Amino acid sequence: MNEQAKILEDDFIAPLCNEAIDILYQDDVILVINKPSGLLSLSGKNPLNQDSVHYRLIQNYPSALLVHRLDFGTSGIMLVALSKEIVKTLNQQFSNRQVSKTYEALLHGHVMPSEGVIDYPIAKGAFPRQKICTSNGKPAQSAFNVLERLNGYTRVCFKPLTGRTHQLRIHSQEFGHPILGCDLYANEHSKRMAKRLMLHASGLSFDHPVTGQRMLVESPCPF
Repeated sequence: MNEQAKILEDDFIAPLCNEAIDILYQDDVILVINKPSGLLSLSGKNPLNQDSVHYRLIQNYPSALLVHRLDFGTSGIMLVALSKEIVKTLNQQFSNRQVSKTYEALLHGHVMPSEGVIDYPIAKGAFPRQKICTSNGKPAQSAFNVLERLNGYTRVCFKPLTGRTHQLRIHSQEFGHPILGCDLYANEHSKRMAKRLMLHASGLSFDHPVTGQRMLVESPCPF
């Protein structure tokens, strides 16, 4: 990371998040939690950004390890391991694409057609953004279907087929329908249409790391 990127990262101070983390499922080896919007997944380098999903969890679950992350503004389901052995097993499932994620989002405008796959390769851009790049970007695909078209925006269900950083946010923008409230990729009008990023991780399906049982955990969309 270059010096400018470090400065940008250190200058960001996350606003206080008063919403609690909900435990959707727990046993001896895993937790599945519901992350509120406006809470970091991991504590930042700046000491003012100590509050995070991980920081809160280790107060009651000292061995808790995040298996994956959600963006600061994204709410919804996160999977947490309670040991190093379990996190390795679950990371392998993510690497092998055995984990299925579902998101709900509000996109600016009326999305047409009613279903499809957004397919644009993604590469690192100027921090903290990613960019669409056909020459050296990594393959990225996001399946979607329209749930309802409303006054000036569309509610969609996303199923990312790959797991690139900011994938749904940058794909939506490149598709011509940015996610409402997105501070990185939406135009000013789309950004002002919502007070938060209107993206919620609503479903997660994976194999239990001990029993092997297929699990589906769902979280109703809060918007």
